[in-house]
Amino acid sequence: MQNTLLSLFMMLFFLQPSNIENEIENFNPVVVLELFTSQGCSSCPSADALLKKVSENDKNIIALSYHVDYWNYIGWKDPFAKAEFTKKQRAYSAKFYSNTIYTPQTVINGKEHFVGSKVSVMNEKLKQYKKIDSKNKIELLDLKKEANSISLNYKVRGDITNKSLRLVVAIKERITEVKRGENSNKTLTNTNVVVQEQLITLEKNNGSLKIEIPNVVLNKDELSIIGIIQNNELDILTGVKLEL
Repeated sequence: MQNTLLSLFMMLFFLQPSNIENEIENFNPVVVLELFTSQGCSSCPSADALLKKVSENDKNIIALSYHVDYWNYIGWKDPFAKAEFTKKQRAYSAKFYSNTIYTPQTVINGKEHFVGSKVSVMNEKLKQYKKIDSKNKIELLDLKKEANSISLNYKVRGDITNKSLRLVVAIKERITEVKRGENSNKTLTNTNVVVQEQLITLEKNNGSLKIEIPNVVLNKDELSIIGIIQNNELDILTGVKLEL
């Protein structure tokens, strides 16, 4: 009888919610800012500058600049613009129940959006999200840059159920003299420019990947490799950025 009661007690103890919660590990907050922008948009340079300013001195803020292609038809073809980035923005629009897309638009941790040039809103959102612990942590290891690709290993801590790894290649900074369009005769500085992106469904906590370096990258460009964990709802759970 005594052994039966002891077994019952042990079973109830391990089923307590508090013990299940203690198994969930928390990690340092990471904020990912995704700016949808274009060299053909006259209101975008201020947002580009703000993105650079808030991210350059804080390693826990990861800034990504996605150049959309729907401004290409108004006099200037943005060399970084991709239809897939416009598609990505539309996916966020559907998530946010919005009927329109716009530039400059900043999305923070995949959870909400605001006009990317609004300094007060940016600061308010950063203050809020920098207090939220991450449920995952990702490491990028053994990076090897070749002529046209980057290979690496990854390691993810935390639950990976229904989650994906987004691997991103970005140019640290590029200066462009714009000849036509709304920014005609202006010299623009773009930072953290996404030039390649790859998404894989996570089936295990570690593995190896290779991502191509596109032709838009010049020999003089400094590159970053970014790993992001997101769920099926496009919420960003954590990220890491390494300079190459």
